[in-house]
Amino acid sequence: MATSTPSRGRRRAPSRMTRAAGKAAALQKPRVILALLLLLALTSVMLLDGYLRAEVGGDERVRSNASSSKVPDSVIDGGPILSFRNGQAQTTSVPEKTIALTFDDGPNPTWTPQILKILEENDVPGTFFLVGSMVSRYPGIVNDVVDQGNEVGIHTFTHVDLSYQSDARIKREMAQTQLALAGAAGITTTLFRAPYSSETDAIDNYSWPVYKKLGAEGYTSVFVDTDSDDWKRPGVSKIIKWATPSKNKGASVLFHDAGGERSQTVKALGTYIKKMKAKGYTFTTISGAIQQADSDESADGQAAGQAPGGRQGGQGLGQAAGGGNGLQAAHRTATGTTLYEGKALVAAVAVAEWTVPGLAVGLAVVGFAVMGRFGMMLILARRHYRKRNTRRFSWGPAITRPVSVIVPAYNEKECIANTLKSLAQSTHPIEIIVVDDGSTDGTKEIAEALGMPNVRVIRQENAGKPAALNNGVRNASYDIVVMMDGDTVFEADTVRQLVQPFADPGVGAVAGNAKVGNRNTIIGAWQHIEYVMGFNLDRRMYDLLRCMPTIPGAIGAFRREAVLAVGGMSEDTLAEDTDITIAMHREGWRVVYQEHAKAWTEAPGSLKQLWSQRYRWSYGTMQALWKHRKSLTDKGPSGRFGRVGMPLVVIFQIVTPVFAPLIDVFTVYSMIFIDFKASLLAWLAVLGIQLVCAAYAFRLDREKYRYLLMMPLQQLAYRQMMYLVLIHSCITALTGGRLRWQKLKRTGEVGTPAGTS
Repeated sequence: MATSTPSRGRRRAPSRMTRAAGKAAALQKPRVILALLLLLALTSVMLLDGYLRAEVGGDERVRSNASSSKVPDSVIDGGPILSFRNGQAQTTSVPEKTIALTFDDGPNPTWTPQILKILEENDVPGTFFLVGSMVSRYPGIVNDVVDQGNEVGIHTFTHVDLSYQSDARIKREMAQTQLALAGAAGITTTLFRAPYSSETDAIDNYSWPVYKKLGAEGYTSVFVDTDSDDWKRPGVSKIIKWATPSKNKGASVLFHDAGGERSQTVKALGTYIKKMKAKGYTFTTISGAIQQADSDESADGQAAGQAPGGRQGGQGLGQAAGGGNGLQAAHRTATGTTLYEGKALVAAVAVAEWTVPGLAVGLAVVGFAVMGRFGMMLILARRHYRKRNTRRFSWGPAITRPVSVIVPAYNEKECIANTLKSLAQSTHPIEIIVVDDGSTDGTKEIAEALGMPNVRVIRQENAGKPAALNNGVRNASYDIVVMMDGDTVFEADTVRQLVQPFADPGVGAVAGNAKVGNRNTIIGAWQHIEYVMGFNLDRRMYDLLRCMPTIPGAIGAFRREAVLAVGGMSEDTLAEDTDITIAMHREGWRVVYQEHAKAWTEAPGSLKQLWSQRYRWSYGTMQALWKHRKSLTDKGPSGRFGRVGMPLVVIFQIVTPVFAPLIDVFTVYSMIFIDFKASLLAWLAVLGIQLVCAAYAFRLDREKYRYLLMMPLQQLAYRQMMYLVLIHSCITALTGGRLRWQKLKRTGEVGTPAGTS
C-alpha cells in the first residue's frame, strides 16, 4: 500500500539548514585551515619550549683530552681574555690585585637575584655569562643585572659545546642569544664564554677555530684564571679557598649563579668579597679589566682616551651602550630589527612558558578523567549486566501488542530490500511504515515491489530525516513506534526485545544495541571496537545513572504520545536522536538501554564518509546540548539530566576528547626528545588499560576477541581522526556555522545479521 503527502501546489520553502548550506560549505575550508593553524601553533610552542629546555636539539657532548698542537703558545700561556685585532690573536691578563668576578649559566630566578643583592651590598660589579634560553625565560632578571651596573656576555643559547657544532649552529647559538638580550635589556654584547671552558691552556684544535671565527666577528672570548668549583658544592670554606688568587695576582674568577643548587655559592660570595677587599683587592668587570690593562700598558694614556673596551672589537655589533660606563663597555645598544625581533622572541617564549605548563596540567586532568571514566564504566557496566541478566529481572508483563516500525529512506536502493526482509521475519507483530524522503533512485518502487502486506510506503518531498520520522509517527497506528535507519537490518527477535521495557509505565524510550555489520574491513573493525566499547559500554553506565544522552538512529523505540508531546523530531539540530532523547528526559520520561535488542548497521566504508558522519554527529551533539542548556538550572527531571547527564556528556564526549590529543602529542614529543623507553612504556600501559576495558565490553556483548588485535592500530590512526573531527566540529560551533544533512554512500553489504542464520 502506498500513499503520498499532498502537494501544496508550490515549491516547499527551504528550511533553515538548507538556506545555510551554501554559507556552511563556503566556511568549511577556512575552518579546516584554522584547525591546522591551531595544531601548528601548538606544535611550534612545544618545540620552542623544548628548545629552551634543551629537550629539542640538545647536545650534551663535551670534548676532553684533545690535542692543542694548532693553538699558538702565546694563547695557551696567555691571559684569560682573548681578542683578535686585525686578525691577530691577543690575550690580556687581569691586572694585579684585581678580580673580575664572573658568573656562568644564568639567569636563575632563585639564585641570580640573591647574588645581585650581595654584589649591590658590597658595591662590587660582576660579569654574567648568560645562557640565551634562560635570558628569554627570565628577561626581568637580565634587565636587573644590567641596570645594577653589571656586565653581561654570551654563554650560547642552549649551553652546548661549540666544538662539536656546525658553523650554522654556532651562528644560530650566538644570534639567538643576542636577540634574547635585545628583547630583555635592549642591548647586545661582544663578550663570549664557551660552555665547559676553563683556562686558556684547555683550548684544543677543535675549539680554536671557533674562537678565531667569533673573534673575526668582533667577539672577545673570556676564560678563567681561578675556578671556585662551586658547582661541586664542596662547602663554603673550600669555595672561598679555591676562588682566591695566589700571590696577589689578578684573576678572572669563576662562580655559577645557575645550573644547580647554589646556596653554598650565595653563602660564600659575601665572605669572599670582604676577604679579598681586606687583602687590598679591587673588583671590576671584564671590560674594566681590559681598560685597566690597556692603561697600564700605555704610560702616555692613549688607551684611556679611546672608547672603553676598544680591545674587544665588536664591529657590526652596534653602538656602545652604558652611557660611557667603562664597566659595561662590551654592551651595544640594540636597535631596529634586532630590537624588535628580540622583543618578539621574549614574547613568544613567555607564551610558551605559560602554555606548555598549562597543557601539562590539562594533560594530567585529561588523563585522570579518562582513567576515572574507564573505572566508572567497568564498575557500572558490570552492575548493569548483573542486574539485567538475572532470572528474577523483569520489566513487567510481557508486551505482545503490535507496534509500528518507521523506516525513513532517502536513496536507499542498495539497502531497503534487506532492511524490509529482516523486518518480515520479526517474531513480534508489527506494521512497517517506509517514509520515502524524495528518493531519486527507485527506493520507493523497490519497497513496493516486495509486496509485503504489512508495509506502507509514504512518499514525501525531500525534507530531511526528522521530517520523514515525524511523518511516520503521525501515520503510525500503534502507541509504540520503533525507529530505524534504511540501511539497518534487525534480527528476528529484535523488536520483541526492544519493546519489553515499555511494560514499565515510566519508560518513554528504549535504546537498542547497534552493531557494525561490515566489520571485516580495517575501518569497519575500528568502528566495531568503538561501537562495542565506546557506545554500548557507555550506554550501560548512562542507563544506571538515568541520563542516557542518545538513542541511536539505527535502533530505538518510543511511546508515540511522548514523541508528540515533545514536538516530534526537531530540525533544530543535526543530531535529532540526541535532541529528542534529552527532550524525553526533560519531560520526565525514563530512557533505558536494552542490550538484547540488536540491529546491524552499515558503517561508513571510507575515511571520507566516516569523517562526514562523525563530523555531523559531533556537531549535532553540541547543538543539542546548547539547545537544552537551560536544563542545568531546571528543577525536577529536567534539572536531574542537566546536572548529571549533561556534565557527563560535555566532559566525556567533548572536553576530554578535545584535549585528549595532548596525550598523544606529549607522548610523541617525549619519545623523540626526552625518554623514548619510558614514554613508550607509559603509552603501552594506557593501551593495556584500554584493552582490558574493551575485552570486558566484548565479553558482555559476547563478541569475538580477535577484533581487539586491531586496537593498537586504532589508537594510532582511527582515534586521531576522531579527535580531529571533534576539534573541527568545535571550531564550526564556535564560528557559528551550520551543516546540512549529509547522505552517505551505501553498498547494501549488510544483509543477514552476522551470526544468525
